[in-house]
Amino acid sequence: MTASLEKFRSEFIDREAFEREVLRAYADGSAEACLPADRAVALSWMPPATGALRDFSTIAPDLPLLEAEKCVGCMECVTQCPDTAILAKVVPARGHAALAEKLKAAEHGDFIAGQFARTTKYFDVPARKGKEGGMFYLVTDPTKCKGCGECVAACGDHQALRMIPKTDANLEQYRAATRLFRELPDTPRDYIQDKVLSDMMLRESTLLYCGGAASCMGCGEATAIRMMLTATAFVHGENSMGIVAATGCNTVFGSTYPYNPYRVPWTNSLFENAPAVAMGVRAEWNARGMKHKRLWVLGGDGAMLDIGFQSLSRMLMSGMDIKVLVLDTQVYSNTGGQASTSTFLSQDSKMSGYGKTQHGKSERRKELAQIAMMHPDVFVAQTTAAHINHFYRAIIAANAYPGPAVVIAYAPCQPEHGIGDDAAFGQAKLAVDARAFPLLVYDPRAGESLKERLSLQGNPARKDDWYVTPKGETIDFTSFARTEGRFAKHFDRDGKPSPELLKAGEDRLKNWRLLQELAGIR
Repeated sequence: MTASLEKFRSEFIDREAFEREVLRAYADGSAEACLPADRAVALSWMPPATGALRDFSTIAPDLPLLEAEKCVGCMECVTQCPDTAILAKVVPARGHAALAEKLKAAEHGDFIAGQFARTTKYFDVPARKGKEGGMFYLVTDPTKCKGCGECVAACGDHQALRMIPKTDANLEQYRAATRLFRELPDTPRDYIQDKVLSDMMLRESTLLYCGGAASCMGCGEATAIRMMLTATAFVHGENSMGIVAATGCNTVFGSTYPYNPYRVPWTNSLFENAPAVAMGVRAEWNARGMKHKRLWVLGGDGAMLDIGFQSLSRMLMSGMDIKVLVLDTQVYSNTGGQASTSTFLSQDSKMSGYGKTQHGKSERRKELAQIAMMHPDVFVAQTTAAHINHFYRAIIAANAYPGPAVVIAYAPCQPEHGIGDDAAFGQAKLAVDARAFPLLVYDPRAGESLKERLSLQGNPARKDDWYVTPKGETIDFTSFARTEGRFAKHFDRDGKPSPELLKAGEDRLKNWRLLQELAGIR
């Protein structure tokens, strides 16, 4: 068997030949003619990170432009980019000074120099401590940017990014800036603060999702996947994990042959059995002395709450060290937006549409977090990519937990939610504020009682029913629904909500009150 494996590797797994022959043929459109029998297709195999070579520069009409004097180095734009198009490094001051001299005479040098920001965070604070300050270098890779504008939305009030029309001239400027980024050394560890979790993406070694995937513009799923991979790599190393993915959007956009966005080994299984497949992988890894490797299962709400719920429950009962990231879009996104048991009450979706006799989904949402909590000794978190620290801490804790862990991430789906391409960040925050999707962490090690084990930290106004902003605005479920197309039919011409939508709000409040009770704060 060993000899056969070596023969397979030597004759087939040739990364350089794949890139030279296969990727080039697909890029120039000649694959059908020159690759009549593509062995990689026959074996359902793609080398890692081939997505890095995919060029999306013809897609985006606009590109983000940095106004360096306004940048604070918060890293939210880098974190929230679903396509690994926004990249950042910190360059020590002396290295930057030498580089600045070279840029004066370089082509596109003025543009590149403008992508360096002197921030309090990376320059002034280290200098006050007697250390060398660093310049924050932020670039946009035009081959990966789809122009969603999510980075601008995440930047928010800082207004350090704005979208500008893409032209042939500035496209070359962006390409030049990206080439320099690739040539620069990794960010020195001294500039990465352990308590500032967004800094983890400053190291290229943590970017295990290289982009080049065919996800929708602004995809919430892709952002959550990137962040999970980053947190795992930062703590455990870039060669420390593998993925079993259930059929869904994540496998569709992650396996558009011949482009693989992952730098980690992964496999796709059926809709319904990814957790069971992971049990087999875990057992094999353990037998091979690979207990230290983190194993993650990826799946949407269709795969985990519906079709594969039985498999998930069985895996949780096994006690095996397997982690699950549930990408909760509240619909079957990849097959057209059919309702799932994760779908909100009254939501307009396929198979549960708004019509004369039925006004959206009539069944209450299944709360997977509560169900998972009732399995013995299972770590559970419910979070969103927009709540960066909460998300990262949930992933880090799940990886450290010696047993099964489930992290349920709110994943805005632009076409099915009826929101803008740049809206994933803002809508995820609003979903939490409106009690539509409360943040929670359940750690069986935290105590004997539920109230000791369950934390609702991160939610605004945890002791109240609804969150009231400093300006006196009450954020309830109706406030959230008013911003999304999937609830549009529930508002009349005057903006008055339907009885069904009000019932949905009552359901969300009832769920929130239950969580408050379980956490001992009600």
